[in-house]
Amino acid sequence: MHVRQLLSIAAAVAASTTLVCAAQAQAPAPAPAPTVTVTGVAYVQYVYQLKDTANHNNNFDVTRAYLNVIGRFSGGVTTRITADVNRPAGDNSLRYRLKYAYVAYTPQGSSLTYKLGQIHTPFIDWEEALWDYRMQGQMAMERGGYISSSDFGLGVDGNWNADRVNMQIGLYNGESYSGGTGDQRKDLMGRISVRVSPTDDASRVGGLRITAYGQYGKPTGGGDRNRLLGMVSYRTKQITLAGEYAITADSVTAPAVPKLSGAVASVFGVYHLQTSKIALLARVDLTDPNTDVGNNRLTRFIGGASYQLSPNLRLLADIDWLSYQATPTPAQEATRSQAYFQAQFTF
Repeated sequence: MHVRQLLSIAAAVAASTTLVCAAQAQAPAPAPAPTVTVTGVAYVQYVYQLKDTANHNNNFDVTRAYLNVIGRFSGGVTTRITADVNRPAGDNSLRYRLKYAYVAYTPQGSSLTYKLGQIHTPFIDWEEALWDYRMQGQMAMERGGYISSSDFGLGVDGNWNADRVNMQIGLYNGESYSGGTGDQRKDLMGRISVRVSPTDDASRVGGLRITAYGQYGKPTGGGDRNRLLGMVSYRTKQITLAGEYAITADSVTAPAVPKLSGAVASVFGVYHLQTSKIALLARVDLTDPNTDVGNNRLTRFIGGASYQLSPNLRLLADIDWLSYQATPTPAQEATRSQAYFQAQFTF
């Protein structure tokens, strides 16, 4: 073989190698493989009725158990299904129902996430993250039946400048995830929270924050279902302090039923002892379902101490005492003062 032929072959091989390398360099990177994670959280407790002088009822119970299945896919798509196991009123069994079931989409580089399905409502999930003791019981607005933590709808979450501004807005059926789909009427709900001063807590609820929540809607059958709430909160890694005040307006189309104007106030705080897994907590909720009449206000006092036994297990001992402005009935008197020993575990 002549030298000229060898040089030609070598040049052809080099050119082919260059083309292959260039093609490989220009080929897009393969999409990341989908991931699915399964997590869970459960609340268990022992409760002792302090005021029930006839029986002093005391019971062990599982008050809630959640199982979360979360999928993450290419293109900014996320899915979530959460099973909720609880004990409904008037039924001694534990039942299963869906708490969340939605698909979410976050465009690349966007500060917004769009959700469709059975999704979080704007306020309760955010407030529970601030309080951080859902194991003790519901927040004041949810306990009073004014807001649910989940509903069927379409929503948008957004955060800017490392959660300096955090917001959520959505259009929902309005009957909560336990109330069915309702009729053609819908509720518009929205929350915005602004961090006016940072602290060592950089989470979405950390710092000194001002938060506003509004809801405008109509219940199934017609009427009004409106809420307006303002909150000031301060959270560091050691201290949480918050105060909120809400006004509510509810009515139905039946002319004989008057419109109810209510008010809800809540103040709570948590103090984590330094270099310790112990925290002290206290909360006061005031609920007035009808401010146009007297003698119907409820005041709830909660106080206790928690211990973080491990990253997956938290223990809580607390007192939950309810005061009625009117004279309580015998049934109310028996259950208005309770001592709890509660535990939250996750996996």
